[in-house]
Amino acid sequence: MALNNFFDFFQKGKTFRPKKKFAHGTIRYSLHKQACASLNSGINLRTAVKLPQGEDLNDWIAVHVVDFFNRINLIYGTISEYCTEQTCPTMSGGPRFEYLWADGDKFKKPTPLPAREYISYLMDWIEMQINNQALFPCTSDLPFPKNFSSHCSKILARLHRVFVHVYIHHFQNIVAISAEAHVNTCYKHFYYFVTEFDLVSRKELEPLQEMASRICKDPPVEVKSQ
Repeated sequence: MALNNFFDFFQKGKTFRPKKKFAHGTIRYSLHKQACASLNSGINLRTAVKLPQGEDLNDWIAVHVVDFFNRINLIYGTISEYCTEQTCPTMSGGPRFEYLWADGDKFKKPTPLPAREYISYLMDWIEMQINNQALFPCTSDLPFPKNFSSHCSKILARLHRVFVHVYIHHFQNIVAISAEAHVNTCYKHFYYFVTEFDLVSRKELEPLQEMASRICKDPPVEVKSQ
């Protein structure tokens, strides 16, 4: 599915957060357009996520973090009205997985929250990271921080939790608007990207591993409990 078609489809509905854009004339804008062109051409998603020859890995990761932030915002926005304190009193993915929120600021200790509140804090937190020039420099004149990859890993792992909640608790709402193919394609793209660069741990991916083995044709990996 083409990236532009994804945005066209979901922007007919509700948007949870404003869409983040890249400044024209920057390397990141160029990479974003290059990634869009690959998806629009119908290229295999596994191939589309690979680092283009001669390009900087941090720039490639930054582009995808922003794109996934935009797309997952749109996906959640379409079902957010069904995600209430009554229907989803915890941020969970079925009975086995519950996610607690901590940001080192307002929530210094991991705190249970209703799913909608958790996701709202999460999107605010990610937006702050993306807008922080020390973390996501807007031009190639500014260097990426040394821990950029690990910081993006944390962002992507938390975005994956939104996928977990939507798939396990709201997939019937996605089906009701005939958006399952769009969401599946977005998840496949996300999954191929984070596994290509080892950005999200297998433990974080575990809640949707059975589905990933089916739609991404990826063999399940046993996750050892610690």
